[in-house]
Amino acid sequence: MNAYLFRSSIVAFVFFMLPSLALAQRHHDPLTQAEIDQVRDASWEPRQRLALYLQFARARLVKLDQMRSDPKTKDRAQQTHDLLDDFQLLYDELNDNIETYVDRKDDIRKPLKLIIDADTEFQAKLRALKDAAGVSPAEASVYEFILSNVIDTVDTSAQDHRELLQDQEEAAKHKRLNANSSAKAGG
Repeated sequence: MNAYLFRSSIVAFVFFMLPSLALAQRHHDPLTQAEIDQVRDASWEPRQRLALYLQFARARLVKLDQMRSDPKTKDRAQQTHDLLDDFQLLYDELNDNIETYVDRKDDIRKPLKLIIDADTEFQAKLRALKDAAGVSPAEASVYEFILSNVIDTVDTSAQDHRELLQDQEEAAKHKRLNANSSAKAGG
């Protein structure tokens, strides 16, 4: 009976865990240990944490530009794909953090302004990469899918960020008006 349970446990492990391990290998953490420490130190302070994710995402695009402009780069297409994947993961994490702060009803107007500026910068860099991809279609085929996904994500998010900023500005305006009304009524 014990042998049966042991074999069943092995089968269950293989069936359930191996796909998870394969997925974990495909989606590595795009952050370095130093970046992880910085995020941890920022805790849940929206201004610091969101600024860090912007900084990290921007760094991946800078690294991408540097790598692509270096004539000695080997496997440029795969490195482009990997850096775009890292950028996507960081940008998704930025959006997840924004959502968390919105759910907590935090005022994130200041960081949103920085994010909206960065969105415009990111869109320009990504479109330039897409335009440059036409020069080498064989190379671009390696990363064109992730590039399209990243562009779509940034475009959609940029619109969402602008709308969220408007909503937060309206909420702050109403809060000020209510505070002023309460002060007048009380005094």
